[in-house]
Amino acid sequence: MTGTLITNIGELVTNDPAADDLLGLRTDAALVMADGVVAWVGDAADAPEADRVVDAGGRAVLPGFVDSHSHLVFAGDRAAEFGARMAGQSYAAGGIRTTVAATRAATDAELADQVARLVGEMRGQGTTTVEIKSGYGLTVEDEARSLRVARRFTDDTTFLGAHVVPPEYDDDPAGYVALVTGPMLAAAAPHARWIDAFCETGAFDDDQARAVLSAGAEAGLPGRLHANQLGPGPGVRLAAELGLVAVDHCTYLSDDDVHALRDARTVATLLPGVEFSTRQPYPDARRLLDAGVRVALASDCNPGSSYTSSIPFCIALAVREMGMTPAEAVHAATAGGAAALARTDVGALVPGRRADVVLLDAPSHVHLAYRPGVPIVARVWTGGVDRTADGDAATA
Repeated sequence: MTGTLITNIGELVTNDPAADDLLGLRTDAALVMADGVVAWVGDAADAPEADRVVDAGGRAVLPGFVDSHSHLVFAGDRAAEFGARMAGQSYAAGGIRTTVAATRAATDAELADQVARLVGEMRGQGTTTVEIKSGYGLTVEDEARSLRVARRFTDDTTFLGAHVVPPEYDDDPAGYVALVTGPMLAAAAPHARWIDAFCETGAFDDDQARAVLSAGAEAGLPGRLHANQLGPGPGVRLAAELGLVAVDHCTYLSDDDVHALRDARTVATLLPGVEFSTRQPYPDARRLLDAGVRVALASDCNPGSSYTSSIPFCIALAVREMGMTPAEAVHAATAGGAAALARTDVGALVPGRRADVVLLDAPSHVHLAYRPGVPIVARVWTGGVDRTADGDAATA
């Protein structure tokens, strides 16, 4: 066969939905990547010949991580805010405005350089697909240019004009919602795949979020939602009612919220980097999984509440703090993230899926949680191309 053969894989995570176990694990395995996709998976002893051969040496191979929630288009630094929280101050959504001011003042080139740096960090830690939101411009032009910058790096761009009400609209939040659902949406929609809103005290209530999501749907943008991060609220049930693909944070949930997620088959995207950075309670992933809710893990990489680009770190937190097994956490960060983005081409290593492949310097996926903070990602391929040492930061 043409392409690249990876052989002598000690443990291969396929996420094959037809497998008997969650991760579709294979041992003593091999796979072939050709024309950008997985062309063959099987036992190493049966591997076909290929143009190039990579000997995994008994190490583990898994699908590239799918980070379905990030805020990478920003400028400035909020380390002082983090230090204040660690000294006992509480987190509130108002800190977003600090980043808005810095982002508005930045050039397109400065914003693109920032995104490239963070996407490069992500890829070095195994992330091969990333969603990127706007939300730090909050003017018509700044939201549109944020999405234009994000589109250079991913097709999964999300319009988040409804992040917070900017200072110039403090006395007219209804006017800002009208701006978001009117001229801002019109300018942003050509550069976005999704629309999102922050449904939370200090941001937007459920009626405002509903108006934003409804306008987005009319413009052809399916909805996502930030909800139930800072306390109980109506956001999760709104997401379920609207049949959204995913709702993110899900920290404070009632039994009714959990049942609504299950019945609507809405993915609950959990973001443990936020709770690490804000010292709030972690989401109860075990409760969601036991109820039959689909769970994804993502970084929420942003300068205020979760300045991490590391999915392996989030996997370790999910296992240690949220009641997930290593297998559940890895599945949530791969197949779960793909589900949260309604992507059927990534998140699994089965024939026909995109050849986004991660080789660990470890014998098992368990080491992602077992060795927290240790850089065990050895090589990364996106679309069958080895990206480990190149300078191309694109990670669709």
